[in-house]
Amino acid sequence: MKVNVNSIHFHADSKLITYIERKLSRLSRFFDRISEAEVSLKLQDTGGRVREKTAEIHLRMPNGWVIDRKTGDSFEMAVNASVDTLKRQVSKHKLKMANHAHDKIGESIESSSSRAEPENVFEEA
Repeated sequence: MKVNVNSIHFHADSKLITYIERKLSRLSRFFDRISEAEVSLKLQDTGGRVREKTAEIHLRMPNGWVIDRKTGDSFEMAVNASVDTLKRQVSKHKLKMANHAHDKIGESIESSSSRAEPENVFEEA
């Protein structure tokens, strides 16, 4: 999986980027067809001394994107919370794809079996 990390209003440390890449790579346990992840890290000024840290993660998967945004006291906490949510979303997406593929296979079997049976053209008197 390709991981792009964008930091807004600050410069991200290499330890933080490595931490994020390691956490996101664990999502491949749930679904191995995740092609890329885009992570946006933002410092949001709340007017006080402490700034809120927001992590927004976009996962590119077949049939679309899965997105989550979390805010925390640190970027690590925000990423952890976001990855926990993404685990559930990725599992749901995988289940939906499996059900959709199963429905298509069932439809094709039904349509081919209905065509294979010949119709009785002659009526017995």
